[in-house]
Amino acid sequence: MDDLQESLDSSMTLESWVVTQCDEWRHAQEANYFEKWDEYYRIWRGHWDAADVERGSERSKLISPATQQAVESSAAELEEATFGRGSFFDIKSDKGQESGPTALIKTKLAEEFSRYGIRKDASEAILNAAIFGTGLAEVVMDYKTEYSPATQEDEDGLPVVGRRNEEKVCVTLRPIKPHNFRIPDTATSIEDALGVGIEEFVAPDYVYDLQERGIYDETDFTLESNITDEDIEADPTISNIPTNRIKLLRYYGKVPTHLLEDVEGFTPTQNHSDMYYTEAMVVIANDGVLLKAIDNPYMMNDRPIVAFQWDIVPGRFWGRGVCEKGYNPQKALDAELRQRRDAMALSVAPVIGIDATRLPTLGQKLTVSPGKQILTNGNPSEVIHPFHMGDVPQSSWMETDNLQKMVQQATGAVDSAGIAGNINGEATAAGISMSLGAIIKRHKRTLINFQECFLIPFVKKAAYRYMQFAPEKFPAQDFDFIVTSSLGIMAREYEVSQMTQLLQTTSPESPFYSVILESIVDNMNLNNREEMIQALRQAKEPDQGAQQQQQMQMKMQMELHELQKKVLEAQANEMNARAEKYMVEAKMGPLDRQIEMVDAIAEVNNDAADDFEKSMRVVEQDFKEKLAVAEFALKEKTSREQIAAQTKQGAPQQENANGSQQTGVQQGLTGNQ
Repeated sequence: MDDLQESLDSSMTLESWVVTQCDEWRHAQEANYFEKWDEYYRIWRGHWDAADVERGSERSKLISPATQQAVESSAAELEEATFGRGSFFDIKSDKGQESGPTALIKTKLAEEFSRYGIRKDASEAILNAAIFGTGLAEVVMDYKTEYSPATQEDEDGLPVVGRRNEEKVCVTLRPIKPHNFRIPDTATSIEDALGVGIEEFVAPDYVYDLQERGIYDETDFTLESNITDEDIEADPTISNIPTNRIKLLRYYGKVPTHLLEDVEGFTPTQNHSDMYYTEAMVVIANDGVLLKAIDNPYMMNDRPIVAFQWDIVPGRFWGRGVCEKGYNPQKALDAELRQRRDAMALSVAPVIGIDATRLPTLGQKLTVSPGKQILTNGNPSEVIHPFHMGDVPQSSWMETDNLQKMVQQATGAVDSAGIAGNINGEATAAGISMSLGAIIKRHKRTLINFQECFLIPFVKKAAYRYMQFAPEKFPAQDFDFIVTSSLGIMAREYEVSQMTQLLQTTSPESPFYSVILESIVDNMNLNNREEMIQALRQAKEPDQGAQQQQQMQMKMQMELHELQKKVLEAQANEMNARAEKYMVEAKMGPLDRQIEMVDAIAEVNNDAADDFEKSMRVVEQDFKEKLAVAEFALKEKTSREQIAAQTKQGAPQQENANGSQQTGVQQGLTGNQ
C-alpha cells in the first residue's frame, strides 16, 4: 500500500500535493456550508440580497435586527465572562502558593498578552463563532523591534535624548474566517486531521518583507491583477475589489516525507520523521509558488491553530452558531415585516383610476403629490376615482412581536425589551428566575467550549513559544494552566439578586454575613471592586496588636485556671488527711484511757512490786463487775422490748409465764448482786 501511494505521489511536487489536498477540502465546504455562511453574514450585517426574496411581488428590503441583537448579546456575554475580571488565566500550583517560576511566567504572559492585543483578536474569533458556528485563530510567532525613549551621555558627558531598539519575541492571534480555512470533512478537531490550510489574500509588501527577513524563500513570482475569489474575500459585500494581491496558502500538517526531502535546501530538524508522513509547515503563493517548506519547528510539535464550536454538532468540525439557531424565526420575521411594509405602501399611496378619454392631453404625469393639478374634460369626480386598498391589520404587528420572541427563544439571547420565555406569560419573580436559569446554562455550555478548546490551548501554545524562543525570560517548565473566567454579566447580576435576598435574611452578627457581602461585591462590575473586597477582608480580620493581646489574656487565664485547680486539689488532700486523723484518734481513744489508767496505777504502786499484782487483781475484779452490770442492763432492755412488742400485737399473757419471767429476772438480779 505504501509503495502504491508513493508511486502515485512520485510525479507530484510538494506544492502540487498540498494544493490538491486543500482544493478537495474546499469543494466539500462549498457544497455544504458556503451558501449558508454567506446568508448568515448578510443577516448579521443587515445587507439585503436578491436571493433573500420570499415572494415574487416582494418589494421591501427590510431585515429585522433580532438576530443581530442575539449575536452581539451572546458574544458580549462570552467576552464579559472571559475578559471582564482582569486576568483570564492562572497557573495551578501543587504547593498552594505561587513559586518563583510560576509567578514569573504568569506575570510575563499577562504583560505580553496585554501588549499585543490578545483580547481584541480573541473577541473577533468569538464573533465569528457566533455568526458562523466555529471560531478559528492562528497562533503566530514573530520577532518585532520595539522602540522606547531613552537618555544617555555622550563623550562630553552631556545628556542625549534618543530611542532604544530592542528585538523581542511576540506571540499573537490571527483570527480566521471559516471561508478561508481548509480541513478534511472527516476531521472533528485540528489534531486528528491530516492537515489544515489557510487561504487568504495579502498585500505584496507582506510577502516581500518576510523574504527580506529570511522567513520566506526568495522565489520570484509575478503579481496577477486579475486574481479574484469571492469565497475567500475578507468582506464579500464589497464590490470594489483591490488588485495586485497575492493569494497565500499556509498549510500545517502531515506531508509525504519524500516530497518534503526533495525540496531544494531542505534541512531536517529534530521533529523530522522517518515514516511516510512528516509534520511540516508549507507556504504557497498563487497556487503554485513554494515560499516555505520546513519540518514543524516548534518543540512540542503542535499545530499553531486553535478552534472551538459555539454549539457542538456531533461528529462534525463545524459547529452551530447563533445565526443558525435563529435562522427560521428570522426568515419568518423578515417576511412578515416586508409584507407589512408593502401593504402599508399600498394604503398610504392610493391607486387611482382615470378615464383616459376625458383627459385633455396625454402628456400629463398621473402622479399624486401636494398641490398637484390634473386637467380633466368634465367633472373630476367622474373622471378620477381612487381605489382604497384597505388598512393594514394591527394583528400583523403583534405577530412580529411574537416572532421576535421566538428568535430570542431559539438563540437564548436577552435584550432590553424583556426576558424571553416568561413562565405562563407572567413576568413573576419565579418565572424570571426559571427563564434566566435556562439562559445562563446555555451560555455556560458555550463558555466551557471556548475555555477548553480555544483559550487554554492558546495560552499553552503561547507559553511554549516563549519558552523555546525566549528562554532567558521564560524558563522552560511544565505548567498546568487554568482559566479564571467566571460568569457573564447577566449571570452575575442574577447571582447578585439572589445573594441580596439571602443577605436580608441573615443577621449582621452571623459569620456568614460578611462572606455573602464579599461575594456580592465580587460579582459587581465596579472600578474599585478589589479595594472594596480588601477593605471587607481587613474589617473581618482583627488588629494584629489586639490579636496578640487577646492571645496573652487567654494564656494568663489558662495559667490562673491551672493554679486554682492545684489549690483546690491541695485543700481536698488536707481535708482527707484530717478526716483520716480524726478516725484514727476516735479508734485510739478507749485504748489511750486504759493505758492512762494503767500508768496511774503503776505510779501509785511503783514502790512495792507485790502491791502491783494486788492492784491489778482489784482492777480486774472491778472491770468484771462493771461488765456484768452492762450485760444485765442490755438483757433487761431486750426483754422489755419483747414484752412491748407482744402487748402491741394483743397476744395473751399467762400469769405463770409472768411469774416465771419475773422470777427469772429477780434471779438474774440476785446473781448479779
